[in-house]
Amino acid sequence: MIKLHNLDIRTVTLALSLRDCIDTDVNAVCEKIYSKITKYAKNLVAYADELENDYSIPIINKRISVTPISLIGEACSSPDYVKIAETLDKAGEEVGVNFIGGYSALVEKGCTRGDKLLIESIPEALSKTERLCSSINLATSKAGINMDAVLKMAEIIKQTAEYTKDRDSIGAAKLVCFCNSASDNPFMAGAYCGFGEPECALNVGVSGPGVVRAAIEQLPKNADLTEVAATIKQIAYKITSTGELVGRKLAKRLDIPFGVIDLSLAPTPAEGDSVAGIFQAMGLEHAGAHGTTAALAMLNDAVKKGGIMASSHVGGLSGAFIPVSEDAGMIEAAAKGYLTFDKLEAMTSVCSVGIDMVAIPGDTPSSTIAGIIADEMAIGMINKKTTAVRIIPAIGKGVGDKIHFGGLLGEAPIMPVNSLSSLVFVNRGGRIPAPIHSLNN
Repeated sequence: MIKLHNLDIRTVTLALSLRDCIDTDVNAVCEKIYSKITKYAKNLVAYADELENDYSIPIINKRISVTPISLIGEACSSPDYVKIAETLDKAGEEVGVNFIGGYSALVEKGCTRGDKLLIESIPEALSKTERLCSSINLATSKAGINMDAVLKMAEIIKQTAEYTKDRDSIGAAKLVCFCNSASDNPFMAGAYCGFGEPECALNVGVSGPGVVRAAIEQLPKNADLTEVAATIKQIAYKITSTGELVGRKLAKRLDIPFGVIDLSLAPTPAEGDSVAGIFQAMGLEHAGAHGTTAALAMLNDAVKKGGIMASSHVGGLSGAFIPVSEDAGMIEAAAKGYLTFDKLEAMTSVCSVGIDMVAIPGDTPSSTIAGIIADEMAIGMINKKTTAVRIIPAIGKGVGDKIHFGGLLGEAPIMPVNSLSSLVFVNRGGRIPAPIHSLNN
């Protein structure tokens, strides 16, 4: 499973509260942040590497998530969020992690002074850092959708893409908008350490779409979908057990609590490590064919049912990811026109996240991006699930071109978006009220 089908631990993420780093002096805040991160995470990479060798299971990423930074900088008499961003990045470099998440704000019902300042700083912050990731929660099933913030974030996404246009607008690949964000999510770009989390904990994200595909391909061609689902559950149990073992061993060595295991099937651009490949193993010609949404729904459900039996502490997003640039099969389907933007949106109603790592023309109006975000927030709000938008307006590029990031972020063809205007609708602002089922106390 490890050598042939890319089974791995996708990430071990150290979640760290920075609430005790609050100060009126931004320089003092930065000193406290740097000191705390380097203290708690100094052995994270070394111990993870040791476990990787002990168990021969690859641990692809080592990451850190912190308290939403809008809160940490808000008490400063002269807030400088970019300075805090650079401090986070420097601390991440010092301890050797791949990414650090939590440059975040939760604004589903409105923005405080700190929220506004952090949001305004995102383009500069992401252009001046290498490891930093940012997320903004714009909606919940309880609060509705903050459309003022949706429109603002559409503009921020465009600006972030512009600031990093010399690198295929990579800044936008490290920025995500959420509905119902998870406070214990170990995956980037949306990881942060939520208010109810402990001082420090280790959260683990597993992977293994290649393993799932191989198991389905070994079934008889006439195996019915109940048998397919049962097979996925069995494999999910094994994958989760592996992640649980490594996560608990690493937490013990770090002398911190084990947090949660996220059951998400996270693909990579590597051949055979594709969620889209699972659809083909099930019998669809390719991702995007009619039946893809049903196949994804079954996959997501079976992964959760199998994984929940292997761990008592499941959290994060948990299910199947469908990032276009990070999945070789999704890249191919999008490039050949099999996978359209509208089909992707339909699939997000049953997957773990949403419109993820999708490249669009750089001249797409911010009002159209706001409409895309609003649609995705609505799916999450109504269905009481996490949804997200991580979209990359590729500055200077159009349909037919590609963006290239390399590594886990991969590459993606520029996909066309609907040319009809959303301008008047999104500019109305205000809040879309929460649905009636939110009144469940």
